[in-house]
Amino acid sequence: MSTTTKSPSLVMVRRDVKHLTRNPTSIFNAILMPVVMMFMFVYLLGDAFSVGVDYVDYATPGMILMAVCYGLGGTAIAANADMTKGIINRFKVMDVPRSAVLTGKVVSSVLINLIAIVALLGVAFALGFRPSAGLVDWLAVLGLVLLLAISVGWFTVALGLSAKSPETAGMAAIPLVMLPFFSSAIVPADKMGPGVKQFAEYQPFTPIIETLRGLLNGTPQTSDVLQAVGWCLAIAIVGYFWASSTFTKRA
Repeated sequence: MSTTTKSPSLVMVRRDVKHLTRNPTSIFNAILMPVVMMFMFVYLLGDAFSVGVDYVDYATPGMILMAVCYGLGGTAIAANADMTKGIINRFKVMDVPRSAVLTGKVVSSVLINLIAIVALLGVAFALGFRPSAGLVDWLAVLGLVLLLAISVGWFTVALGLSAKSPETAGMAAIPLVMLPFFSSAIVPADKMGPGVKQFAEYQPFTPIIETLRGLLNGTPQTSDVLQAVGWCLAIAIVGYFWASSTFTKRA
């Protein structure tokens, strides 16, 4: 079996990673911006928050989720650019499978997310982050992060494919970037005002953050874990079928 028929997905992943790494704005948003946010909230503003524990220990799980979200704009723009600039039609002529094109976007997004999280954790440890997690807890953290990254990756690709232009695709990803600020990422939900508190408690990112927080503390709550996994699977399913349907209609 030839390389061209054996690994089209790998070829697409390499292509998409190269495109993302050649865009300075995408690199800043995906990797450097989460680090800047960690430094700003923990080092500059950390003393202003009273959360019952060292603020770096409280904030790091939320910052991990933010690191996943901050690179989504570049993924949405890249997906839309391929669709609106006719590159997808070239792939069809070359008989590149639809699954390879879409999977390449998602996997490249996940790889960038993992690099961002490694950089973020390095800064967190430098700022005093000292988790109580054991090996199994860390493996569970990795599993949840991968599930989250894949889920929002599919959803973001769907947003990008559905948008009319790269500019609107970038704008469409902004709600996903902003949603962590209205969760328990920065401060506990019960410290928020009426309305915002209820929204923070019931939106999908809060149980994901609380699960990461529990795992890193070595005290995960079953209810949080089930909600987090459920939300991730729901987002992944919606994103996958939305992206596949849109690709079929527009390509």
